[in-house]
Amino acid sequence: MIGQASTGRGFSDLALSGLELGHGALASEFGTFCDRWEWGVRALTLKGNGFAQGVGLSAGSYAEQESYVKDSIKIGVNSLNGNPHLSEDEVKTMSWDTISTQSALDNPDFSAESKREADAEVKQTWQNTIYDAEDSALDSMERSGLVDPEVRAAVDEELKERFDPSQETIDQAEQPRWGESR
Repeated sequence: MIGQASTGRGFSDLALSGLELGHGALASEFGTFCDRWEWGVRALTLKGNGFAQGVGLSAGSYAEQESYVKDSIKIGVNSLNGNPHLSEDEVKTMSWDTISTQSALDNPDFSAESKREADAEVKQTWQNTIYDAEDSALDSMERSGLVDPEVRAAVDEELKERFDPSQETIDQAEQPRWGESR
């Protein structure tokens, strides 16, 4: 590793003179201690680096993994007892104390606007669900030869107009399902 030649050095610089320490023999023993300490620290550092290289460890990846696990647990706990409308980034910045003491009933929004938004979201979810179920049925009938591909495409367009599914739902419906090869 870069810097191995200087790893553990500098402890001998701590040695004091007899005048600074007050006694020559004590200064000599303290100097010997600093020299030995320097070599001991150097040897332990090199052993630690050798171990890390041997098992492929990286302090950065450990810190990143620890942060990922901690944040994932925070997000999971928040999903059980917290505000379901917070983004993952907002939850990651919250303290554990805040996450552990919050409740799903903290500061609920019972306004008419909130109810209208919730109703619209529920309606859109049902439209997406119905479109997805119908699209899956059409896929199955097309694969088994019960529906002509052109007829299937026309019916799919009619379903899109009738249910107005979200673009995400349409994109997901276009992805091949298990066992398909579109």
